[in-house]
Amino acid sequence: MGHLARLPENPYNFLAWVIGEPDIGEGCWIGAFVTLDGSGGLTIGDGCQIGNGTQIITHDTIRRTLTDREYDRVDRTPVAIGEQVFIGVNAVILRGARIGHHSIVAAGAVVLEDSEFPPYSMIAGNPAVRKGNVEKRMKGE
Repeated sequence: MGHLARLPENPYNFLAWVIGEPDIGEGCWIGAFVTLDGSGGLTIGDGCQIGNGTQIITHDTIRRTLTDREYDRVDRTPVAIGEQVFIGVNAVILRGARIGHHSIVAAGAVVLEDSEFPPYSMIAGNPAVRKGNVEKRMKGE
């Protein structure tokens, strides 16, 4: 059996891959097999829950690849995720996306480049669209 590659250590989950230096707020939970690409700028607010297998990507090499590397750059655009956002398992959030606080991104949703969702959004689908509002409920309601 060959030797296994190890993911770089991070303070969130030993099975998550954290690239660059994302700004991650306090009290966040990050599941296994998550990729957090901070190479293009990534901000995640306090108290977020990021489900297993989620990919948050702030860069791509599409133009570089399709031009036989004549376009010699990696495109990078920051991603911003507000406070208290729940991201379901296997969601994909692409560069330039902005998700407002207290929102839900459904499992398997694909949030396209430069998408913007206001606070308290219910986001689902491929491509992801706003399906409705999230209502804040107090304990005991």
